[in-house]
Amino acid sequence: MYGVQPLGCRQSLLSEQAKACTPNMAELTTDLKLTPPVRSAPRAWLLVAFMWVAYFLNYSDRQVVSSIFPILKSELRFTDIQLGLTGSIFLWVYALCSPIAGQIGDRFSKRILVVLSLVLWSGVTTFTGLSNSAFSLLACRALIGITESLFIPPAMALTASAHGPGTRSRAIAVFDTAQLAGVVMGGWYGGYIASAFHWRLAFYLLGIFGILFAIPYSVFLKGTSEESQVETKRSGGGFAIATLARIPSYRCLCVAFPAFTFVLWLLYTWLPNFLYEKFSLSLADAGFTATAYLQTATLVGLLAGGTLADWLYSRTKAARFWLVFAGLLVSAPCVHLIGSAGSLLFTKLAAVGFGLSSGLFIANLVVSSFEVVPSDTRASAVGCLNLIGAFVSGFAALLGGMLKGTVGIPALMTYASLACVGTALLLAAAIKLYFQSDYDRVH
Repeated sequence: MYGVQPLGCRQSLLSEQAKACTPNMAELTTDLKLTPPVRSAPRAWLLVAFMWVAYFLNYSDRQVVSSIFPILKSELRFTDIQLGLTGSIFLWVYALCSPIAGQIGDRFSKRILVVLSLVLWSGVTTFTGLSNSAFSLLACRALIGITESLFIPPAMALTASAHGPGTRSRAIAVFDTAQLAGVVMGGWYGGYIASAFHWRLAFYLLGIFGILFAIPYSVFLKGTSEESQVETKRSGGGFAIATLARIPSYRCLCVAFPAFTFVLWLLYTWLPNFLYEKFSLSLADAGFTATAYLQTATLVGLLAGGTLADWLYSRTKAARFWLVFAGLLVSAPCVHLIGSAGSLLFTKLAAVGFGLSSGLFIANLVVSSFEVVPSDTRASAVGCLNLIGAFVSGFAALLGGMLKGTVGIPALMTYASLACVGTALLLAAAIKLYFQSDYDRVH
């Protein structure tokens, strides 16, 4: 703090002494500028709530299409490969745009970006309902990939910046539960609206709701600070991706993440149709079964994983990395069983096991990356993870369509589970060898 100088200095003082009586306003201004604004804990959690609704819509909009595959085949003459492309095109475009979105998120207003992204993807979702051919619907999927890519990097950075180490994992975990609810909603809602009314109505309603929600969302964010509550060191400028590429433990996260997301998008894209054909379920039941058990368990895993990480953090700074490792390793046998189980009951149990372990992974992946990257590269760190994860995931959706009739979805699940085991072991080695030095470099 700066001391308050007397306002009245004697006329007889030398000019140097008189000058000393005046506060250094340049230093005072700099000090005030660098001091983070005070936040209230309730407002930090209210931020999570608003972000949650936007993220829920983000995943609902992208998931609806997977629940109406049989209708798209009959009405718009989609082939299995084209059905796979509904996921692949979205993910590949999303992947290519993610690092750009991360750079934008590190340089421009995160508050404006998250609202803009919501309005744009909601508009595209509405137009998806007007599709009259496979080409037009796939074009809309590409546009959703572009518009949704702007959301996650700044949204994650805003949420993490509002919370200190004591609540950060829990905040991100609660935020991440929105994607689970969105997947369940999209899976059930799309099938239900398509069966009871018309598949186009599902897109119209979601898109309009998203545009309307943007109004209170933007009003709340006007009073939200973008300054981080607890900072790691800044990068010192330069191209963020180059900075991130020099961090070994972050690079290993970039290897582990696509192994996990390949499995996740194989399930998101093809599990509803797999259950529909294997167990002769209705569209609504297949969509619900494919999402509800897995996502409910993931919700439990997320909340438990976030709470456990915050508790373990005081004992070892690598806690979040180790929970990412554990989630990836345990998820492997579960995804194998989802594809190979002989009954619907055991398929549901395997989905629950996968959900619990994936919750540990999801709750701690992004937060663990923030432990080892400079504070001014956080949005870019999320963008790069999304680039690699979404690009690889696109092949899960496409390969499911290409190999469905030959290799089969169950075999693809088995191969993906083996990849999870391999990358989990690689991550464990990276934690032992590189984490501490990477952590010390930015703290």
